[in-house]
Amino acid sequence: MQVIRIHRFGSADVLRGESIPMPEPSQGEARVKIEAAGINFIDVYQRTGQRGELPFTPGVEGAGVVDAVGAGVTEVKPGDRVAFASHPGSYAEYATVSGWKLVSIPNGVSTQQAAAAMLQGMTAHYLTHSTYSLQPGDTALIHAAAGGSGCCSSRSPSGAAPVSSAPLRRRKKRAWPALPARTR
Repeated sequence: MQVIRIHRFGSADVLRGESIPMPEPSQGEARVKIEAAGINFIDVYQRTGQRGELPFTPGVEGAGVVDAVGAGVTEVKPGDRVAFASHPGSYAEYATVSGWKLVSIPNGVSTQQAAAAMLQGMTAHYLTHSTYSLQPGDTALIHAAAGGSGCCSSRSPSGAAPVSSAPLRRRKKRAWPALPARTR
């Protein structure tokens, strides 16, 4: 099986293609044939040595088709289209992932879309529902709205009014309207 591996920390030049043995799913795991891998800032952090141990296969988000399951897996079966996040090793042809971490991909959503949306979507969801549950009439300032989590957060179905910010090439003086405060 082909993978991208990192044996020393550094720039993108440290990414190396290698052949390694095909992983077999253990108890509670499914093997996913990766069709798309999400690329995230955490991959850069790991590659540059801010997180992680050597050697490793980067990528914490992916999507594809289940091709084998280990004993005890009830969440998915071979042939299911799935996505996952927060699990290392998606820069590979196959990954073994705990069955409970796999999410079925709905019809009409491509594996590329699913792989790209998992981590940012979960981040946006916990920020708009768990950290603070946005309600109709709320105003939410979303910094870096051009990024993945910012895009997902600005589309929250809560009924809140998103106010987005993104970097500008030229700074212009602007008078910003006062935002209404909401109290609980």
